[in-house]
Amino acid sequence: MSRKLSSGQKIARKFTRLSKKASVATLEHVEENFVDRLSHIRRVRLLILEWALLVAAIIFLSITQAYWYTDSYSVNTYRSGGTYTEATMGEVKTLNPLFASTSSEKTLSKLLFSSLSTYDYAGHAGYDLAESIQSDETGKIWTVKLRSGLKWSDGNPLTNDDVIFTSSLIKNPLVNSNYSSNLRGVTVKEDENKNLIFTLSGASAYFKSALDFPILPKHILGSVSPELLLEHTFSNKPVGSGAFTYNHTQTIGTTGEKIVYLQANQNYYKGAPLMNSFVVHAFVNKTDIVNALNNGTVTASGELDGDYLNKVDKVNLNEKQTLINYGVFAFLNTDRLSSRELRQAIRQGIDLNKIRADLNGATALDYPILDTQISLTYPELPSYDRATAKNTIKTFLEQHADFAKTGLTIATLNSGSLPKITEKIASELRELGLKIEISVYEPGQDFVLNTLAPRSYDILIYEIGLGADPDVFAYYHSSNATQNGHNLSNYKNAVVSDLILSARSTMNQELRAKKYERFLSYFVNDVPAIGIYRSSINYFTSKNVRSYSQENRLVAPADRFQDVYRWGIEKTTKNRTP
Repeated sequence: MSRKLSSGQKIARKFTRLSKKASVATLEHVEENFVDRLSHIRRVRLLILEWALLVAAIIFLSITQAYWYTDSYSVNTYRSGGTYTEATMGEVKTLNPLFASTSSEKTLSKLLFSSLSTYDYAGHAGYDLAESIQSDETGKIWTVKLRSGLKWSDGNPLTNDDVIFTSSLIKNPLVNSNYSSNLRGVTVKEDENKNLIFTLSGASAYFKSALDFPILPKHILGSVSPELLLEHTFSNKPVGSGAFTYNHTQTIGTTGEKIVYLQANQNYYKGAPLMNSFVVHAFVNKTDIVNALNNGTVTASGELDGDYLNKVDKVNLNEKQTLINYGVFAFLNTDRLSSRELRQAIRQGIDLNKIRADLNGATALDYPILDTQISLTYPELPSYDRATAKNTIKTFLEQHADFAKTGLTIATLNSGSLPKITEKIASELRELGLKIEISVYEPGQDFVLNTLAPRSYDILIYEIGLGADPDVFAYYHSSNATQNGHNLSNYKNAVVSDLILSARSTMNQELRAKKYERFLSYFVNDVPAIGIYRSSINYFTSKNVRSYSQENRLVAPADRFQDVYRWGIEKTTKNRTP
């Protein structure tokens, strides 16, 4: 007899049956919808891979676009602050710019003081403190208007009185300034319109360039006797109008090495410089400059040349090589080498291309006028012909026995590549049959007074500044063939002197070019000098600093500081508006 189940047991059995049924159904569902379909994955795996790659590509492109967008609207620039240290060559004995002679002093002059005119990025005379510089039709009267609101670094106003005061100092023979030739025969006064009127004794198309002399503060030096100007405390603690102002000086050892500390001039007329301070480290030898560059003690230097260039760590430094309006010439003393045929033979017998090639392909310089100064047609130079030159010199020596016995003296300075060039030229001349002696001098007043002034040489290998303008008056006009002049060849030709004066006084540029073309014809025929190469500045800087643009045309090495207020040493990134 069966046992009757209770209602609870009935419910439990029913739940058990339902659970088993659900389990079976679940297993069947899993088997049908998952296990049985696993084989399908093999058939769609390519599609899955393609979708996965597509998604990855979209993610990669999105990230790349984000970086590109950020980079496209950001720019590397420089923020304010930092200190720039420039290594220069030569002692700093004065900070008065009227007496600056060493490279160190000229650098400080450019940083501390401003002038009426300066050279622009193209190497032409432009404006500095002057707002405008205009000549009348005669070229004898020049009108200068100062910018408004000019100030000295001490906050005092810079006015016409300062310009007139400085001009009188420069012209005063008791001062003996380096700029005396700029204002020789020139008077200056203020007119009723507050303009400066410069009146010249003779017309000059280039007087704008002559106004590139530093202006001094009358409110500080006005009561100082001209002959005591150099000894005044201003020479040690100057007040200027340049991009930087004087802070203090540190003396290193007893050899003349000094460090001069400058700070940004908040009254600079172009605006306060980007950098907080500028340091000029004046060295007395170039080996120390090389070491300072290589170990990072200094930021930059433009003082190295010759063999020193190969000693610089160019991996960790940037280098700019920029042509300047300077050139190295062989000046032939026409008093001693009075025979034009001999001078012509000397030029014809020197292989200038070989000499230039030995100087790492130095830029050729055949004439004393650059193509960047004026547009003209240059005369053709005689071709190199050693055999013809040797025969000419042989005939000359046979006719001048005393000359053959004494020979020639070649003088030069112990500076850069000059000794090397002199040795090569001497070797070439010896092969032509000439007896040659070489005298190498140290730069300084002794060389100027005892060698340059008396013209104690037959040939001088020397570097000269050619300026921004094609004015060759200083080097080839007969009036400068004196001990105080710069006619280093003692070249005297009445026709040439007239051409030079006529060219510099002619306001018509086409006519001026014609006169210079005639001058160059005489230069080629008379051979007062032989052009060797055009100089350049090799400027080394630390990585990631901003200095002058290599596209700038520099007239003189110190002109690289023309835009120093924009230089930077602390790099940053800024976003720009799309």
